[in-house]
Amino acid sequence: MIKRLFDIVCATTALAVLSPVYAATAYKVSKNLGAPVLFRQIRPGLYGKPFEMVKFRSMKDDIDADGNPLEDGERLTSFGKALRNTSLDELPELWNVIKGDMSLVGPRPLLMEYLPLYNDEQARRHNVRPGITGYAQVNGRNAIGWDERFALDTWYVDNQSLWLDIQILFKTVKKVIVKDGISAEGEATMSKFMGNSINEEML
Repeated sequence: MIKRLFDIVCATTALAVLSPVYAATAYKVSKNLGAPVLFRQIRPGLYGKPFEMVKFRSMKDDIDADGNPLEDGERLTSFGKALRNTSLDELPELWNVIKGDMSLVGPRPLLMEYLPLYNDEQARRHNVRPGITGYAQVNGRNAIGWDERFALDTWYVDNQSLWLDIQILFKTVKKVIVKDGISAEGEATMSKFMGNSINEEML
């Protein structure tokens, strides 16, 4: 209850204080990428329950001859990169926090298609609400591998506290300022999770 109250107060305050930034970012997205300004996608929330996550759009809608979206690197413009570098694309997720879909701090909500690929240990990341930022984000962000990311996520599940959340939030500000770990090596954002190897699943 304390964590939820903390989320609501901080997210509401942040939206009010950052409303000029929110409006300016929305205008810039509209000018550079057109409509829609917001990117909406179904992601797994608490206990894997689907919810609609909202972000500022940072990619073009370009598709190939078969109608499939091009790779992230081909759709991500210089404006989109700048948006992600400053993490301004995450601002609309404050609405998700207020609604109760997300928390300020928790494992990042990944793709629905990953759910059947997790082993039992990795799936524990869904035992808490997903976050705008998290323990993995301040310890490597997208530059670390999946195994390490999931280990950091489940460590947070086992050790979460309000004081830890406050520490993570302050570290997140520092990470955003220095633009550390924004993308995996050779990737526009991060590599796709392909599941665990057969050997790992047998252990």
